[in-house]
Amino acid sequence: MGLQQELERITRQLAAECDALSLGAPVDIVYNPLVYAWRPLQRYLALARPAPRALLLGMNPGPFGMGQTGVPFGEIPSVRDWLGIEDAVDQPPKVHPKRPIQGFDCHRAEVSGRRVWGWAKARYESPRAFFDDFFIWNYCPLLLYDTQGRNVTPDKLKKADREALFPVCDKALQAVVTALQVPCVIGVGRFAEQQAAAALAGRDVRIGTVTHPSPANPRSNQGEGWGPYMDEARATYLR
Repeated sequence: MGLQQELERITRQLAAECDALSLGAPVDIVYNPLVYAWRPLQRYLALARPAPRALLLGMNPGPFGMGQTGVPFGEIPSVRDWLGIEDAVDQPPKVHPKRPIQGFDCHRAEVSGRRVWGWAKARYESPRAFFDDFFIWNYCPLLLYDTQGRNVTPDKLKKADREALFPVCDKALQAVVTALQVPCVIGVGRFAEQQAAAALAGRDVRIGTVTHPSPANPRSNQGEGWGPYMDEARATYLR
């Protein structure tokens, strides 16, 4: 089985296992972009290169990035214009009126995604060159919303729901690391770093971290922005 086919298999299994879960309050609605945004996601998986130098691991999708495009940190102009991906996106079974899915017609900006893919575009001459060094994956593939449409991050789930969801995410991460033969995982933010360390304990995989590019993170808004932090992480962890 080729790399793309293996990543597709892992993704479909992860999607099915996540869909089988029933998460309680504060979660009211769950979006699974592995399902409704499968077409652009499949094209993203095809960009993976064997044995990249590191896996960049996010926490879970943003509402205006992967939530719309299926691509991790998938800010629409970056996905469309640099990665060359644009495709039809379906609808989740249940949609909160404050959280519409518009796919590539969405005009809201995913700042974190703009920073991540903007860094990649600035440092690499082509997507292929970037994917020789990195692949990007989200630990949890789900967008979680409460009754008011407010985002619920995976770390804010109740213990029973974390204990149901996290092993599913761990298994997928382990399978992705094996498929890619990647020697290093860099968590984007502390949560992703901690989950990677737990899921990959005992494996010969280096675990690193880089501060989160979210505008809610003051460090990413200061000075030259997030890029220098990613430069430092690349210099520190890639060998």
